[in-house]
Amino acid sequence: MRAENSEVYKEYKMRKGIHPDNYRLVAFKDMSNDDVFITKSTADTKETLEVEGVEYPLVKLEISRTSHPFYTGKAKLVDTAGRIDKFKSKYKKFKKEAKPSAPEAKDAKPGTEEK
Repeated sequence: MRAENSEVYKEYKMRKGIHPDNYRLVAFKDMSNDDVFITKSTADTKETLEVEGVEYPLVKLEISRTSHPFYTGKAKLVDTAGRIDKFKSKYKKFKKEAKPSAPEAKDAKPGTEEK
């Protein structure tokens, strides 16, 4: 419903000459779970993928809405190129050593030390 007050509701049009003209259907593939979705994009790519008998330009993604923990509600760990192992090996030297516990000292009552 359109209001009569033109100051409140203005019609906005896109500016001419600043938007790309080469929009086309592109297949985006999540490499962590092989989910594919198709949408319009101007992304450049040399690879293609056939979906339901139609060939689309392919853009590969490391993570998408089907694998991201925020959207799935699951804390799924995606390790690409061994980044977690690199991090652990890099900071291994800073790991604090656990102090050995003395169970005898805990169980001993004050004033009953051996002489």
